Amino acid sequence: MNRLLPLILVPLLLTACGNDTPPSAVVAAEKASAAEEYERGPHRGRMLRQGDFALEVTIYETNVPPQYRLYAYQSGKPLPPASVQAAIQLKRLDGEINNFTFTPEKDYLNGSSEVIEPHSFDVEVKAQHAGQSYSWAFPSYEGRTTIPAAAANDAGVKVEKAGPTTIRNTVRLMGAVMVDANRRAEIKARFPGIVRAVNVQEGQRVSRGQTLVAIEGNDSMRTYSVVAPFDGIVLARNTNVGDVAGSNTLVELADLSSVWVELRALGSDAEKLSVGQEVEISSATGGSRVTGKIQTLLPLASGQSVVARASIANPEGRWRPGMAVSADVTVAARQVPLAVKESGLQRFRDFTVVFTQVGDTYEVRMLELGERDGRYAEVLGGLKQGATYVAEQSFLIKADIEKSGASHDH
Repeated sequence: MNRLLPLILVPLLLTACGNDTPPSAVVAAEKASAAEEYERGPHRGRMLRQGDFALEVTIYETNVPPQYRLYAYQSGKPLPPASVQAAIQLKRLDGEINNFTFTPEKDYLNGSSEVIEPHSFDVEVKAQHAGQSYSWAFPSYEGRTTIPAAAANDAGVKVEKAGPTTIRNTVRLMGAVMVDANRRAEIKARFPGIVRAVNVQEGQRVSRGQTLVAIEGNDSMRTYSVVAPFDGIVLARNTNVGDVAGSNTLVELADLSSVWVELRALGSDAEKLSVGQEVEISSATGGSRVTGKIQTLLPLASGQSVVARASIANPEGRWRPGMAVSADVTVAARQVPLAVKESGLQRFRDFTVVFTQVGDTYEVRMLELGERDGRYAEVLGGLKQGATYVAEQSFLIKADIEKSGASHDH
């Protein structure tokens, strides 16, 4: 059983947001340790000090997109925002740089653009006031953790690159494996006579030309062989030594290297089907899967349903006649430029997310999603093309982040 080894966890989120709405008791308890790591100002932002000058950094997001608001102080008293010039640079995990300039508004300096989620970055703050320059640098992380590669591998964490894929609209049908009628033979005697030998049993694999039954002809009194016309499996042995061989079937033989799958569709599902559609077939246990295409549609007597028939290769004989199957028929498909596997999706705060990987570090990415088909989800925003993300065992990354306390502390 895979177990996530004890991990080295990165620091907690440092930057605070100037949100006038007090956090819930539960959230407040979770964030208590993070709050103690730096001084908070009157607007619950991070206080940066040099000498008598101080700058309070907040991210404000009440009824607006997240934006920086800076409050300046001299000797503990508020300064007019117009008397201060400031700039912030953010460096994200993947190397992306975000720069912000500020303009005075009311009693604060307002950032030039939205602070995009996740609010996880290394921060550089610069300010000027009364001819003096000030600068600070600090990490501000959320939804981030570090896991050694060996530990992640032992835990079964698997990553993939986000990129284009096909989103499919499918119909789920039930059905069964059938013998391909074109690969089945009912073998009879060429001439009437008495059965003198039967050389096969039901389920036996035979080769083309192999003797199945020996018959003594009534007219010639000579024994002749009835042979297999092709390689196959004996489905039924219908005769024994001493039987009279006439027009009756002696042996039923089938080549199961290719079989039919017949699927029943009712009502609106039947209307969506057409010849040539791709179908993914699964055994009842889900242990075997194969793809094929609908080759024939057979209307049933009711007129409200059809049988869809697909032919599938069966070289190893896994698909046995009579086996129950389920199938997903692709009735529509659309190519999308960016998608992730649904197995990688998690809930984080109020977002649907994946966790990207850079080296041994994993970090949350909040996604805007489009269409989903059960296997892939279209990504409309929040993730870059080619980003490496956790596709399997992503819940372990989420659990480690939550354990570390690297949550949203605004």
